[in-house]
Amino acid sequence: MNIWEFSLLVWVGSFTAGLVGSLTGLGGGVVIVPLLTSVFGVDIRYAVGASLVSVIATSSGAACRYIKTGYTNLRLGMFLEVATTIGAIIGALIATFVTVKALTIVLAIVLLYSAYLSQQPKKEHPEGESTDSLGDYFQLNGTYPTGNGLMSYQVHAVPAGFSVMLVAGVISGLLGIGSGAFKVLAMDQIMGIPFKVSTTTSNFMIGVTAAASAGVYLARGYIDPGLSMPVMLGVLPGAILGAKILVGTKTQVLRIIFGLVLVVMALKMVYNSFV
Repeated sequence: MNIWEFSLLVWVGSFTAGLVGSLTGLGGGVVIVPLLTSVFGVDIRYAVGASLVSVIATSSGAACRYIKTGYTNLRLGMFLEVATTIGAIIGALIATFVTVKALTIVLAIVLLYSAYLSQQPKKEHPEGESTDSLGDYFQLNGTYPTGNGLMSYQVHAVPAGFSVMLVAGVISGLLGIGSGAFKVLAMDQIMGIPFKVSTTTSNFMIGVTAAASAGVYLARGYIDPGLSMPVMLGVLPGAILGAKILVGTKTQVLRIIFGLVLVVMALKMVYNSFV
């Protein structure tokens, strides 16, 4: 395989990763890292470096449209980024001292959990709109567009959500996957935020989280321009397309396919690490 064929195949895979990551809020890196390591045989640290660049591209491509359509909660995203940014820097520093096999196993576990999370039923309009004192104090509550006009929602369990975001940041810096699964988990299932608001706010946040840890990988020499360029050029249009599709579509079928892909990739990575 020559460099042009390699770049083209990486571009196709990255485009798909950007599309799926934008639709689900899980981030394209959750597909990029196992794709590069399992299919193309790239060292996991360089795969993580390229993935961080792709995550920034995914966030940039999708966030603009989501903000315009009124789904993204900017105030909540910036508040939670305090936790994820601190965690991302910690994770990136830890990653340089962790063995490749350990990173592979941790990533496989995260992939399997992400697959499980993607199949969980969600309520589009959550019930139980009791107020949260911290949510009110920081003015984190908001509205989002629906077929019946704007619908308001309340933010709950702010300390618990903030703690999960710190863990999400560590995982992002350690594995370069954006950790969108944990961001969506914190907002959707713990803080009681509508699913589309959770995914769009997650897409906005993952770019900032990735940027915090990308600097550490760049300083360590783990970001290869020859690998990162086709990844970024593929992820960006995929993320933009996904942002256009999300507003008016149901993603349940995509979730099932995505979950199956994650399970297959996780099992393949574990198998490769022990053979």
